[in-house]
Amino acid sequence: MNREHESQQQISGWIGPETLPLLGAGRPDHVVAWRNGTPVRADVFLAHVRQVHRCLVPGNGVVNLCEDRYDFLVAFCAIVLSGQVNLLPPSRAPQAVQEVMAAHPGCHALGECVPEHAPPGFMRMPVLHAVLDGVFDVPRIAASQPAVIGFTSGSTGQPQANLKTWGALQASNEGNRRVLRPWIGDIFQIVATVPPQHMYGLEMSVLLPVLGRAAVHAGKPFFAADIAAALEQVPEPRLLVTTPVHLRALLAEHVPMPGLGAVVSATAPLPVELAQTAERVLGAPVLEVFGSTETCVFAARRTTCEALWTMFPGVHLHPQPDGTRVEAPQLQAPVTLADLVELHDEQRFRLCGRNTDLLEIAGKRASLGDLNRRLLSIEGVEDGIVFQHQQPDRTGVRRVAALVVAPSLSEAQVMARLRAMLDPAFLPRPLRRVARLPRNETGKLPLQALLDALRD
Repeated sequence: MNREHESQQQISGWIGPETLPLLGAGRPDHVVAWRNGTPVRADVFLAHVRQVHRCLVPGNGVVNLCEDRYDFLVAFCAIVLSGQVNLLPPSRAPQAVQEVMAAHPGCHALGECVPEHAPPGFMRMPVLHAVLDGVFDVPRIAASQPAVIGFTSGSTGQPQANLKTWGALQASNEGNRRVLRPWIGDIFQIVATVPPQHMYGLEMSVLLPVLGRAAVHAGKPFFAADIAAALEQVPEPRLLVTTPVHLRALLAEHVPMPGLGAVVSATAPLPVELAQTAERVLGAPVLEVFGSTETCVFAARRTTCEALWTMFPGVHLHPQPDGTRVEAPQLQAPVTLADLVELHDEQRFRLCGRNTDLLEIAGKRASLGDLNRRLLSIEGVEDGIVFQHQQPDRTGVRRVAALVVAPSLSEAQVMARLRAMLDPAFLPRPLRRVARLPRNETGKLPLQALLDALRD
């Protein structure tokens, strides 16, 4: 081992074996997933993985477009078993898929149904059938093998590619298992409202069942009644993996929910008031996890009673002028995020926003986070976002703009409320009322979608 490689492994805090199992289940009867109310055992799952593996065409990666979460799990493992990488575009929009495939010549795409604008090299997911031979043999994968290339959401600009090795995914999963264990144990059932193609969805609804002892519901419910039905189809203890946007919509529908062991939220800040309401209504602790596509999850807190975040074991944060340098077991080298933190001690930190949130206009300073908080505090505003123009105006200033969902208010009324709260330099120009914000599947707001909505 050369010194540079040794140094990288010591930075990460994790030195593991050269190969790691494709499936964490040590027994053939372990339940990996629930499909149509029926449990899928580990031996059946591996048979499905091998079936799809035999169908894959050699290449430079596979865009995993499977909609059904169980199909995604099977395809995910089959792609890894083939020595190829799972390519996960920031969305499944045809243009986003085409851009990723163009950047990876020789790759293919895999899904259950042929899209209307099918990319070249599209493969259809076979109808799964299991042929069991009585031998439960879990393949092992090189820890250094690239397994996933995930892309950032584009909420601050162009999506960026991030490669994860099989060993990095194993290390990341161990951190998530440790933080969940005190609340829900090791064996539990997952219902997720987030897609598996997103890194948060991948960690919580793919890696936990594939590499751990959890089992996942195959669906992707969104409406409260669908979430309740999915929870009913799996036994306790149950973990709901969701986002603040989905959680707010769920609570607004007042649908009774089956018993939950815990709720996990990510992708956007979780307001304390929303967390308190969720814990009261759902009767379960709400945990907020913090991470990124670049780093995976590396910290958590129970929002109702903790303002500080607790880092996972082996994680070290180093505040920088332009953000925070992160060292974690799943990282071979440190990663610098735009998030600004204030260290409380060796294990806890306070999140202070992002360097991209800091605004300076006419010699005055403000943060996008505070502007958004004030916009959302206006009675009658159901949803909204304040963001900064990419291009400067005629005076050379990059001003802020806003989109707002406020059915009972006019744009002039919202602006009048903001004038009473904000310095004139930070009033949004323009402020546009819309029927809904252009959120993606995880509730995030890609910058280009916001700019397009301003022009509509």
